[in-house]
Amino acid sequence: MSYDSPGSVEPAHPVPGDARRATGFEALRETGIYGFDSKDMRSRPFTLLRAQLLRIARARGWKIIGITSPTPKVGKSFVASNLAAALARTPDLHTYLFDFDLRRSTIAKNFGLTGEVGVSHFLDGTITDLRQVAQAIPGEHLTVFPSYPNAAASDELVGSTRMDSLITAMRQLPEKTICLCDLPPVFANDDAVIVSQKIDAYLLVIEDGVTTRKQVRDSFRLLSPAPCIGTVLNRYNAGLVADDYGYGYGYGQGKRYGGYYSD
Repeated sequence: MSYDSPGSVEPAHPVPGDARRATGFEALRETGIYGFDSKDMRSRPFTLLRAQLLRIARARGWKIIGITSPTPKVGKSFVASNLAAALARTPDLHTYLFDFDLRRSTIAKNFGLTGEVGVSHFLDGTITDLRQVAQAIPGEHLTVFPSYPNAAASDELVGSTRMDSLITAMRQLPEKTICLCDLPPVFANDDAVIVSQKIDAYLLVIEDGVTTRKQVRDSFRLLSPAPCIGTVLNRYNAGLVADDYGYGYGYGQGKRYGGYYSD
């Protein structure tokens, strides 16, 4: 994707050669990225999720899918990263992963990426070419667009005309592509609500025993009329041994809103 200005978008299809190379996926297991390796039992939930998401998205012509959660620290970025990795192994499909959780970005950390400018710096006009942000996972059909700290107000960035231009360019990508967007939690700020109205659908991640029915119901209400493509119940064990079934993922212990944006 090449951008001359927010109002002038010339979409292109970035390929691994267009972007800086990122860490090989063998090293990513240390950060909890299992989706690239279908032989790893821990990838199984994500390959199953991949199949369901592609079935629904293709049937409805959806290309841009957001991933959010009602509250912080229930594993949405973990799910987004692993789902993107699993999708990257789909033949004849290129996956783009965008980090729109601008205040608490973790996608770069998940994939072992480093940089000075990210998605937020494109949205605030610091850079005009998104290829400066793109990082390709070597040997995989996956391009990651991370975000890095930025003092600009995130709600203004995701509500800007540059954001609209970016969404337009995403829609104009070739047919055999899919865009995943890691969004902030619904109740952390209004960013997820703003972005949800611009994309095709969203996936809601909830935590077993923590997320309440009211939080789920209120999330649906706040994100309406954006369609929910499905929900993911994270950290579900039902008394099973996690090592035996590969579903026992941990993703931090903090649950309070106050610590979400703190160091």
